[in-house]
Amino acid sequence: MRGTLYIVAAPSGAGKSSIVNATLARDPQIALSISFTSRAMRPGEENGRHYHFVSAGEFERMIDQGEFFEHALVHGDWKGTARQSVEPQLAAGKDVLLEIDWQGARQVREKVPGAVSVFILPPSRQALDERMRKRGQDSEAVMARRLAAAREEMLHYDEFDYVIVNEDFATAVSEMCAIFTASRLRRACQQQRHRELIAALLDPEIAANA
Repeated sequence: MRGTLYIVAAPSGAGKSSIVNATLARDPQIALSISFTSRAMRPGEENGRHYHFVSAGEFERMIDQGEFFEHALVHGDWKGTARQSVEPQLAAGKDVLLEIDWQGARQVREKVPGAVSVFILPPSRQALDERMRKRGQDSEAVMARRLAAAREEMLHYDEFDYVIVNEDFATAVSEMCAIFTASRLRRACQQQRHRELIAALLDPEIAANA
């Protein structure tokens, strides 16, 4: 049975990574795909854990070689998901989660129509601004660009299957887990997962010989 591809997107500062990490800790059936990026590593980040950090030149070489499942230029830096990080796991029946922006999400939906997409919104613009400033990692000019980009990002929330408002962190994590559970209970998934049971329930001859 092929795994399900989950897409999670959000504006910077909405708490996407924190929600995803807490959800994955509660749901070991889902593997997180680590994206590639050409941006500089921030304090506290680790190569191979938060991102695969490469130079812009190396990223562009990977684009030319067709190595990306999706890629986009975000805030002046490249970000993308390598095919090798996704396809083998899906084929092996493993669910995979992508943390990407709306541009990458649009590319993925075109390639994988059955992907389940989630968009995370902040409870207010003020909360978004405060969360971004608490990081203390960017200059005012960079902060202004990120806030403008966040507003642009939020315009695309209606392209996603589910929307979570991150007002209360614990609630947001529970809602994300509920989406994963509901996705696994879809008829098509259950038909594949319980093929023999359904056949026995619906066919008296199979049930009699079971």
